[in-house]
Amino acid sequence: MKNMAELIAQQLETMLEQSPDGVIEIQRGALASQFACVPSQVTYVLATRFTQERGYLVESKRGGGGYIRVVKLPLDPRNALPKIIHAIAADPLTQAQAEGYIQWLYREHLLTRREAMMLLAAVDRNVLELPVDLRDTMRSRLLSAMLMALMRAN
Repeated sequence: MKNMAELIAQQLETMLEQSPDGVIEIQRGALASQFACVPSQVTYVLATRFTQERGYLVESKRGGGGYIRVVKLPLDPRNALPKIIHAIAADPLTQAQAEGYIQWLYREHLLTRREAMMLLAAVDRNVLELPVDLRDTMRSRLLSAMLMALMRAN
């Protein structure tokens, strides 16, 4: 059985797939009512599952007629990987950020399932047993180097 966060995320992803331009506007309260949950649950899903690392942009307008706009960021397959590699190499990456990038690339068919699984295994905190600051820097370097190798192989 899926938990509430997974159900909300799945609903939002379905709505994005059905949107011709990859943009949806929702009202947090209305979505919370649909799932019989508190609005903060919707906020949690948006903050954790619809991040830039995962290929989304979330904008909000507060107030009486407020809304939340979720945009699925488009990827140009010819130019996407170099830009993403540059973004990954620029700063240390948490495991969640690294997983987000990998899932995004897999979802956009720039990685095979096997490649994605191998990358996820390599950036796991249990594999990189280092102090957090070193681990996040090492994760960034490893992931960018592995993606560069994949890019050269294709």
